[in-house]
Amino acid sequence: MKYPNNILEVASLLPDYMGFIFWDKSTRYFDGVIPPLPKSIKKVGVFVNESIAVILAKAQTHDLQAIQLHGHESVAFCTELRSAIGNDIEIIKVFSVAADFDFEVLQPFEAVCDYFLFDTKGKLPGGNGSTFDWTVLKKYPSTKPFFLSGGIGLEEIDLTTSILATQLPIHALDLNSKFETEPGLKDKNLLSKFQHNLKL
Repeated sequence: MKYPNNILEVASLLPDYMGFIFWDKSTRYFDGVIPPLPKSIKKVGVFVNESIAVILAKAQTHDLQAIQLHGHESVAFCTELRSAIGNDIEIIKVFSVAADFDFEVLQPFEAVCDYFLFDTKGKLPGGNGSTFDWTVLKKYPSTKPFFLSGGIGLEEIDLTTSILATQLPIHALDLNSKFETEPGLKDKNLLSKFQHNLKL
């Protein structure tokens, strides 16, 4: 999310999370003030290879409830971040997935992250607007809940409904580029339509 009025519009749909990108190379870069939101909505700060000091500062300034790490952050980094922020703020570690993704790389992160997020592998972190082959998730060896991301839109309703009916520990869906009219500006009507058509 990027624009205050649009943030409030989308907040009226009561999503579980709203994301704010604090990576200045992103077209969705957020440098404003987050308007007051319903307490049920968790504010997520998205960071790419950022320092712990900056993450802590942003978390305090914006009262973040979750940190999404979208870069090449190591297990040691996540461990240090967990120690610095405590257990009240969720840590979500992102992994870009392709057909040959090795799920074994996740194991060391399990103890220091609350959730994983699986996105489509692209040239830049996040927002590629395309869906990876979800059948690769059949190989997921863990019970750690994860966010499913990567080009999810209205055209993926049936596919999304199907994967949610499996035993995979899907915690949340990350909806982004396919609901935008421009980077960071979401179409509330499209999001509402997705909410109502998704069969849970």
